[in-house]
This record gives sequence, structure tokens and C-alpha cells, in this order.
Amino acid sequence: MDAEDLLMREFLGIRTPRETEPAARWIRSQQREDGTWATFAGGPGDLSTTLEAYVALRLAGDPVDAAHMRAAATFVRDSGGIEGARVFTQLWLALFGAWSWDDLPALPPEIMLLPSWVPLNLYDFACWARQTIVPLTMIAAQRPARPLPFSLDELRTGAGAPKHVASMRDWSGRMVLLDRVLHRYERMPIRPLRRLALARAERWIVQRQEADGSWGGIQPPWVYSLMALSMRGYPLDHPVMQAGLAGLERFAIEEDGMRRLEACQSPVWDTALSIVALSDAGVAPDDEALVRAADWLLDEEVTVRGDWAVRRPQLPPGGWAFEFENDNYADVDDTAEVVLALRRVEHPQPERIAAAIDRASEWVLGMQCADGGWGAFDVDNTRAVCRELPFCDFGEVIDPPSADVTAHVIEMLAREGHGGEETTRRGVAWLLDAQEADGSWFGRWGINHVYGTGAAVPALIDAGAATAGDATIRRAVAWLERHQNEDGGWGEDPRSYSDPAWVGRGESTASQTAWALIALHSAGERSEAVARGVDWLVSTQEADGGWDEPQFTGTGFPGDFFINYGLYRVVFPVMALGRCLGAR
Repeated sequence: MDAEDLLMREFLGIRTPRETEPAARWIRSQQREDGTWATFAGGPGDLSTTLEAYVALRLAGDPVDAAHMRAAATFVRDSGGIEGARVFTQLWLALFGAWSWDDLPALPPEIMLLPSWVPLNLYDFACWARQTIVPLTMIAAQRPARPLPFSLDELRTGAGAPKHVASMRDWSGRMVLLDRVLHRYERMPIRPLRRLALARAERWIVQRQEADGSWGGIQPPWVYSLMALSMRGYPLDHPVMQAGLAGLERFAIEEDGMRRLEACQSPVWDTALSIVALSDAGVAPDDEALVRAADWLLDEEVTVRGDWAVRRPQLPPGGWAFEFENDNYADVDDTAEVVLALRRVEHPQPERIAAAIDRASEWVLGMQCADGGWGAFDVDNTRAVCRELPFCDFGEVIDPPSADVTAHVIEMLAREGHGGEETTRRGVAWLLDAQEADGSWFGRWGINHVYGTGAAVPALIDAGAATAGDATIRRAVAWLERHQNEDGGWGEDPRSYSDPAWVGRGESTASQTAWALIALHSAGERSEAVARGVDWLVSTQEADGGWDEPQFTGTGFPGDFFINYGLYRVVFPVMALGRCLGAR
């Protein structure tokens, strides 16, 4: 993201030493001894990340013969070079004439004209993917090439663009054939359709800009939207462009002479979790801090329709989003957690709490998918063929139900007295079916099986769908006990999403240890495993009351994009210790 921020500024003609020099210092600080950059702390070197970081440092003036640059270039070439990079890295290079647009998958803006019932329409993609795809179609339609002040030949292998085999036997091959057809169309598009599609894409983007200037509060659609609108003739002093660029600055952290960008900001999520943690630790429900936090959450309630209304046009709005300002994308997970938090607070205006929870409950119930589970942002966003499109190599592009979101909803509904209703029973059935053969649950939004299991067990117990002695719970407890580390903690490496050998394995972390303890406590365990986990948290607490956790335990896209949440290392241990020690 830091490299792409500099590339975006270069493309828009606004890159200055003020951003470049501190960003370059940050990028250099994250390079490892082998010359590579990774996508998470302790992870393996990543080709595309290393390539983009290298280009950013070339923009900053680092010479190609510097030792750190030679090491990076060697890794890039040995790993496949520019030719082997992911599509989105090659797209960035195409913006500057360093890769051919002809060798990129087709992205026709005419996707904007497909009705919602046609396969591969815009709303078949998850909200984060559609926000990214729309501006990219506008950019790809114009094929810009603004040359860099240097060549990148030292990063090429000479192998040329990879050739994809097309076969009608599977969806992957059919999508390759579709891409070839779309490439032919791109050579001679139907001009009236192209103009209509571009105009509709432009309106779509502008209408979805959030109050803080962002698009969804996340980096990819933000930078692509700014570039797309610039190419549509929006000057830098246009209010939309000004708001977008100013908003990016609020996501920048500048300290110790370095500058880095946050992937996203999570104040609603963090505040809800903090309320629960403080309540678990024994803070009184009418404490001023909890009341003030509840007031802030009430003010953040989403009362407008977002993209979710395409599939649920009759459903009244309600619930909460993740960020300060992303009302277009209220999400089920945040809403469930906020309701659980608000119920912990003794508020001087209980009717405000009750009304907000009623609206949120109705909204969440209406967002249930056909199979009984819940996704994060949309209903029945499950068209898996979207994953097979050649340009979809940047992470998950659909939003199917997940065990962790479904578990949080079940826990919320049970606490709200809906445990016996058909909706909740269907959700419970979905969650029981989602248990893995080894006794764990997959974690979509946290890493990984420790997170999924830490969410599923308390939900099933709270809903009365399982007891501590049921086989489902005993299998989950056994899985957690088998995967406890020698030091007493729990950890799971992000590589578990792509390599089964890492499932339940990794260096102990405060947040993952807490997730395991929360599940074990919910299952009624007062075992040696619990005692050892508590002891690990106690012994690793820092002098300031928190825990050190450089590891990434949050998930953006499984296997591709991971997040280090600054408060996870505090709120979850406090929850776990409050529950386990209170029980003891």
C-alpha cells in the first residue's frame, strides 16, 4: 500500500519529497535480510510485494546498484520477474508503460450495464471487489501509459507474458476463453455502449464516496477511484478529488521520520470489543467510560441503505459499519458485536439502546443467506465462478457465509431471546455443518481455525444448541488442546490458509491464546490447558498492561491480505482473563 501510494501520486503528478522520503524510509525498514518484503510479519518473501516496493524505492531515488536493491532485484528475477507477478502488480506497471495492456485480462466497463440477475454482474462480486473493479474498468478502457523516469528491465526474465490454457472442461478454462472474446471486443467496442458504461461507472463511484473521502474505507478502491476520476477529467481541486486525497492523509501514520498507510480503520469494531472486554474484567455497567462508548456507538448507527439493498430492497436499514465513515457498507459482523456490547451497558436512556438493537436485529435477521449462514456485507454473494476470472488474483472476490460471522450472529440472537426461532435454528444447523473433520472451524476474518473455533463454541453454547458434553464441543476442545504450544499459548500462522501443515500451528500470540481460552471457558473447561494458557498471558504481559504482538492475526483476504489489529493484543486477553479468572 505504501508503494502504491507513491505510484498513485506519480500517476496524478502530485508526488513530492514530503511523502516520498518518509515513505521510502518506512519501506526500507520493512525489507528483510534476504532482500525481500513479505505480506505479514514473519512470512515468506512475496514476489509482487517485493517488486512494487522496489519500484517505489526507484521513484525515491535509490540506485539500482545499492546492495538492498540488488538483493531485491535478484529475488524478483529468481521468482519469475515482472512476467510472474500478479495481475494487479502488472496493472500498476501498465499504468506507466512497463507492461502491455494487451497482456492483462480484459476489464470492460460494460459490466456496469448488466442487470443484477445476469451472471457475473457487478453485484455477484463482494463489496470490496466491486468497489475495486468499477474504477479499474474505467482506467483499462483508456489504457494510459505515463512513462517512469527509468527502465525496469533489470526485473525482467525475458519469458514474456504467461500463456493460459483454455479448456471448456472447467470454469477456469471457460473464463480464459471469455477473456479472449472480451479482448477482441476491446479492439472495437460499441461506442454508444462504451460511453454509457463509462458514464454509469463514473456516477457509481461518485455516489459511493464516503463522508471521509474514502471508498469503503479501504485502500484499493480509494486509489483506483482517484485515478479513474482523474482520467475522466476531474481536476485535483474538484471537491471529490480534494476529499479523497485529504482522506488518505488521515490514514497516514507519520512517526520517527517515516510514513506508512493504514489498511483500514476499525473504530466501531474496536469500541464494541473494548466494551465487552471491560465488562468481562468487572467494570460496572454504568461506568462513565462504557456509557460514553455506548453513546458513540449509538451515534454511529447506519440509517441509510447501502449496496446490500440490491438483494434486500424491502429491508429497513439498521446496524453498524466497521469504520468511522463507511455507511454504504454496514456489515453483519460489526452489527452483531455492537449489539452484544450495548447489552453490557446500563445506559441512562435505555430506550435509545433498545430501539437501536431492535433495528439492528431486524436488519441482521433479514441478511440471512438462503443456506442459513451469514456473510459479512451481502446476502447470497456466493457465485464462485467469479473467482475464476483471470483478473481476480488479488484475493477473495465473493462474500459467502462464514463460520465466524454466523457464530457471532447466533450469539447475538441467543442473547436477544431469538434462540428458539427458525432463523436462529437454521443458522445453528449451518454452523454445525461447517465444523471441520478435525473438530475446528475455519476462520474467515481472523487467523484462522483458532479464531473460527473461538467464535463457534461460545455461540453454540449460548444458543443452547450444544452442551459442554456434546460430541461437537468435545471435538472442538480436543482440537484446541492438541494445538496448544509447549509454552502454554496458542498461535496460528497465516500460511494455514494455503498450507494445511500450518493449521493450528504458529508462534504463541496474545489474541490467539485468548480466543482459545474463551472457547474452552465457554465449554466449561477448568483444565490444565486453561491454567497454562492463563499463565502464558500473565507471564507475557508488558509493563504498560498490554501485550507485544507483531504477528498478524486479522484477515482481509484468506491467503492474500492480513491485518495486525492494534487492540487485538489487549481486548481479547482482557476478555479471556476476565472470564477464566472470574470463573476460577
